[in-house]
Amino acid sequence: MDNKSTGKLGEDLAARFLEQKGYKVLARNYRTRYGELDIICHKEQSLVFVEVKARRNTSFGYPEEAITPRKIQHLKKAAWHYLEEKQQPYREIRFDVITILLDNNNQEKINHIKYAF
Repeated sequence: MDNKSTGKLGEDLAARFLEQKGYKVLARNYRTRYGELDIICHKEQSLVFVEVKARRNTSFGYPEEAITPRKIQHLKKAAWHYLEEKQQPYREIRFDVITILLDNNNQEKINHIKYAF
């Protein structure tokens, strides 16, 4: 399975995970000139921007290690773009990360990092 299909599977698993936890998914793969926001969701009065990283193994490091300071800056700019476009009030805005390690049988190990940055 290639990186693109691993990423798509990871995002599908993350969206399902969030919905099971009571989040309402508002958008997926929201594209801006600054980059893409994987999942935008809300729960109660919180708007949550979620970056999803999925890996089949840790040969190139753990999924969370792929979130660099540069990536964080791009995500923040993309989030501001979304907020300006939608102009909806939220009491809290936060950035979460969901990492997923998949084994050969597509069994997943999901880690939800709230307030990641």
